[in-house]
Amino acid sequence: MSFYDTGFNDDYTEPEGNQVEEEINACRKLIEDNVIFNAVERIEDVITLCIDHGLIDDGLYFVNYLLDISSYNSDYWAKKGTLYNLSGEFENAIDCFNRALSLNPGDTEILIDKSSVEENLGEFAEAEETLKYVLNSEPNNEEALYCLGSLNQRKENFEIAVLYFKKVLKQDPDYAEAIYELGYCYEGMNNHIEALDAYDRFLELDPYNANAWYNRGVVLSKLHKPELALNSYDLAVSLNDNFYNAWFNKGNILTDLGRNNEALECFKKAHQLDCFDEATCYYIGNLYESKGKIENAINYYTKALQINNHYYDALLARGFCFDSLGRYSCAFNDFNKAISVSKDRAEAWCAKADLEFSLGRLADSSESYLKAVKIAPNHHLYWFSLAETYFEMGKCINALQAFDECLRIQPDDALSLFGKAKVKYLLNQTEDAIECLKKAFAINPNIKQDFKNEYSEIKFSQLVNRLMRES
Repeated sequence: MSFYDTGFNDDYTEPEGNQVEEEINACRKLIEDNVIFNAVERIEDVITLCIDHGLIDDGLYFVNYLLDISSYNSDYWAKKGTLYNLSGEFENAIDCFNRALSLNPGDTEILIDKSSVEENLGEFAEAEETLKYVLNSEPNNEEALYCLGSLNQRKENFEIAVLYFKKVLKQDPDYAEAIYELGYCYEGMNNHIEALDAYDRFLELDPYNANAWYNRGVVLSKLHKPELALNSYDLAVSLNDNFYNAWFNKGNILTDLGRNNEALECFKKAHQLDCFDEATCYYIGNLYESKGKIENAINYYTKALQINNHYYDALLARGFCFDSLGRYSCAFNDFNKAISVSKDRAEAWCAKADLEFSLGRLADSSESYLKAVKIAPNHHLYWFSLAETYFEMGKCINALQAFDECLRIQPDDALSLFGKAKVKYLLNQTEDAIECLKKAFAINPNIKQDFKNEYSEIKFSQLVNRLMRES
């Protein structure tokens, strides 16, 4: 659905609410007093006002009155169909439009209005057939072409939608709505350059449209032009201070640019506009965590979880915060809840394993790492952590197998070769250990000093001494 909602009729003055109400009451009195001589046009006008202001009950009152005195007027049936469409009573709307068309079969406006109701009912094939029926008699009907474009856009048939919007613009290059929707279609096709061009063309016609500036910002973000995107979001919020999505996206851009204090203010503004969006709370928590304000971070992660208690990322993030504060029981609760929420994601198992390792619960830690590598069998760090855990437990064969998995994933990983060498040494496979060390030293000479520090007492091994001399 289009965000476009700006009109171009500069001569039209919208009646204020009290004026509309006064006119409705005046027309009601005319009907109640049965004084309708020369008042039919006035009642027709007030029906239009009711449609424009969404005053369904009042509109139906007046249109039903006119139908009582002129039941064969197709325009009245069409207006009644429009009112039902606005109220969401689509089946009743279809009945009214069909009645109008039975009285005036060739009325293209009624056909187009009917197609919009069919689209609302999800009857896309019927809506397309209705619009094409219009084009059979009026091949250049801009409204029908535009509606066919919108229909295909809604179905995400973006290429077809573009063809229809281009047909509209061939007849009227300044048809603003078609330009706007063309940008949306190009965006859906990941044709960001064309989308940007369309939004720029639209903004030449309507420079004060906040939604277009917002969409332009989205496209510029996808084109990896954050500063330009930020400018567009700035204009969007300057035109509409209550534009939640623009504040949120502006916060994301500022975060990416490392301007965390400004980003925090944007997310707080977004949170003020929609305090029930868990993602906003989560990002505020992230920013507080990056500033080292862990209690504040926990507070906002908790708010996110109050909105959505299955929010995996918030559970994991809060768990890390609890861990950093030494609140291990709370951390375990969050990690376990994250695991229960999303069993197919390894991060929570790894977080739990890391905590268990730091607390000396090596057996539990190894089990958790095993869960992680089962989910992510090609994740080097998980295998390395498991190998180190097995090594600490004295399970040399298991550690050796885990280091081999590390080297399967990253054959030139010096740390894994060094770990494997340590295991080989403990297994009295000294020659193999030295070969692993040679490879490790060749890849990363700094490891030689680590080896000296860790195994300074091993002076009795001629093989080790030889290795130190040769490498």
